[in-house]
Amino acid sequence: MEKLWTKPFIQLTLGTLVLFLSFYLLLPTLPLYIKEMGGNELHVGLAAGLFTLSAVIFRPVVGLLVDRFGRRPFILWGLIGFTLSMVLYHWAAGIALLLLLRIFHGAFWAISTTAVGTSVTDVVPPSRRGEGLGWFGVATTAAMAVGPMIGLWVVDNGSYLSMFMLAACLSVVTLLLAFFTRTAFQPKPAQRLEPFDKTLMPVIVTLFFLTVSYGGVMTFLPLFAESIEANAGTFFLVFALTLTLTRPVAGKLSDRFGEYRVILISLLVTMAGLIVLVLTTGWLGLISSAVLYGLGFGAAQPALQAAILRIARPERRGVATAAFFMAFDLGIGLGSIVLGWISEQAGYGTLFAVSAVSVAVALLLFALRAKRLLPAPDGQPALNRTQD
Repeated sequence: MEKLWTKPFIQLTLGTLVLFLSFYLLLPTLPLYIKEMGGNELHVGLAAGLFTLSAVIFRPVVGLLVDRFGRRPFILWGLIGFTLSMVLYHWAAGIALLLLLRIFHGAFWAISTTAVGTSVTDVVPPSRRGEGLGWFGVATTAAMAVGPMIGLWVVDNGSYLSMFMLAACLSVVTLLLAFFTRTAFQPKPAQRLEPFDKTLMPVIVTLFFLTVSYGGVMTFLPLFAESIEANAGTFFLVFALTLTLTRPVAGKLSDRFGEYRVILISLLVTMAGLIVLVLTTGWLGLISSAVLYGLGFGAAQPALQAAILRIARPERRGVATAAFFMAFDLGIGLGSIVLGWISEQAGYGTLFAVSAVSVAVALLLFALRAKRLLPAPDGQPALNRTQD
């Protein structure tokens, strides 16, 4: 069996854990900081939207460039820009400058995460790709579970400046880990520049519709929990724990049985979790939904990432990784906006029902379009094999 836990894989995974921890410190605290500066809900929404839009715009370009010139320069410069952004938040004089900084920050977030994510795919053995990406996903999940709590604690017991400096220091740790990591990729200057691979579309569209539901759940679950007098923190804790336990196991299963089967089953489980949420009236239903949604989403995400890397040619991993993150960002961003409007018009039950329909669309499209693109038993993509 090929070795997974190599030094570069460990360094990149730890670096990702620390980087995402830095990112998640801001998630619950930045809206509070904007309010303290005199901003309102519109400014909070703009801050989130501009960051996401900037990341979505830059990702395809970054994916193209990391395939063309190599991963390392973009990892290092992306992390330097990301760290500088954290430092500048405290010195942003006014809402307008802060919103401009969000565009700057989103760009460097796209650069650093796309380059690091692509480097991980270079060092993970193909025969253990699902398992490796599952463990890599655990790093982001762990950061998501504890980052917001740490950020709020630092602000409550210190100051916003302390929180921004902590986030910057964590980014520097990632930078140091990345600096001493030997990347496996060798640049190929002569290759043709194409910002997108059309063969990836079935997986990309599936991921988009899946993350539309994720955007709705993450954004509106706290409000829904409050409406039924339940604790939203319990949902997120159970959800994060389930994700953490599910991802490595699901990755191993996708390596053994193929991504296609794992993704189909995981999408069905995700739908079940959302249907339970539609019917929920108390804490028991909330916890049941968290387990089911965590199992389904936790299994689907690494399997979809492994699938997209199976389909993409080795020299196009940067483009594939950028497309994966772009679909993820777009799904969450648009899902939050559209489902927010639905919630306002028809209530939380309808919101979660529409989320389940979105996952059903993902399931249908994947079942119809993706099977012929995924690996044959010999490991060669079926589409390419029929052309040989």
